[in-house]
Amino acid sequence: MPLIEPALRFAFEARVEIAEPLWVGRAPEEEVMFTPITGGVVEGPRLNGEVLPYGGDWSTTRGKGESTELDARYLLRADDGGTIDIHNRGWYRAENEVEQRIRSGAEVSEAEYYYRTFPVFKTDSPSHAWLNTTVFVGMARAAAIDKVCIRFFALD
Repeated sequence: MPLIEPALRFAFEARVEIAEPLWVGRAPEEEVMFTPITGGVVEGPRLNGEVLPYGGDWSTTRGKGESTELDARYLLRADDGGTIDIHNRGWYRAENEVEQRIRSGAEVSEAEYYYRTFPVFKTDSPSHAWLNTTVFVGMARAAAIDKVCIRFFALD
């Protein structure tokens, strides 16, 4: 019996507006930051709406900045009024030179760094219940100093 190969299908993109990160810190070998989420837009073939100005991203960079663990929690509101909770975890890593270009606001290709997420959605909105039972992969990119864009793909 042949095995199926996984396929990803684009569902939507969230253009998330963020505020200045706050340093939290925990130990000498890690740096913890909190980045508030202040709003944004959701657009795509399967979901349209807005990013609500609630929540944020707790990021933990360990060692000498080789990689950063992401743990974001925020809300979306669909065009039809349904509220959607998103818990978006993942990893970010970039060479120091690439990181400096991103922080300076320069446009940097997604191919130059790794910024991937694995979101889980929760909603009681009947028209968006499919989000509760679908596995997603997120491909994120820094769009500006104050914006992160994440393309969400459903795993078929």
